[in-house]
Amino acid sequence: MKTIIIEDEKPAARRLARLLEDLGLEVTALLHSVEESVDWFRNNQHPDLIFLDIQLSDGLSFEIFERVEVRSAIIFTTAYDEYALQAFKLNSVDYLLKPIDDEELGVAVKKFRSLKRPSQKLALDFEDIKKLLVNPLEREYKKRFTVRVGQHLKIINAEEVECFYSENKGTYAATADGRNYLLETTLENLEIELEPKNFFRISRKYFININHIKDIVSYTNSRLKIKLNRFSEHEMIVSRERVRDFKLWLE
Repeated sequence: MKTIIIEDEKPAARRLARLLEDLGLEVTALLHSVEESVDWFRNNQHPDLIFLDIQLSDGLSFEIFERVEVRSAIIFTTAYDEYALQAFKLNSVDYLLKPIDDEELGVAVKKFRSLKRPSQKLALDFEDIKKLLVNPLEREYKKRFTVRVGQHLKIINAEEVECFYSENKGTYAATADGRNYLLETTLENLEIELEPKNFFRISRKYFININHIKDIVSYTNSRLKIKLNRFSEHEMIVSRERVRDFKLWLE
């Protein structure tokens, strides 16, 4: 089963290729731009599956399919977790949020293999998805949470939360007054519920609020260490794969 990767971050593309080869897929090409991809499709046999990044160095990857007819199945790899995911889910084999998790990748590949005729399942309306990317739908993000404190229910406003974190299979909200509250949700649910302008998932364990960042310090292996105004129970490190997106988020 042949696949190609279209991804402008070369280290990320090489890592994904290694993971796919471990899953038994043959990676025939790593492509890094719209122009390179168009040229490749015009001169090579199209693969069974494409892993497609949305934002490439020279434009949106949808431009490739406006210039070349491609019948391969697609799995999106995207940082656009705050909107348009439903469109990706309905119109492609699957989508993976960056940085790509090994287990989620395995599930997506298994889903692709389960399709009898994968290339026939793809009916992407690129124009509609491009509109969502350029003009994301207005939506209401979660502004408050209800937590149980003894026999009482307490309302916590999202703006009061310095960070959300997972520990011992539980999800907690650490507030600006130094309290930690157990929530009846998961970080995965929070990923689509929180306002992306204010909250960023720096690692698999932490979401932080930009309004409560006290300091950002360079850390080993090209990572960053975050210091919040109050919360200091755990060391908070931006994973290396998320540093670039984190810096863009800060701006």
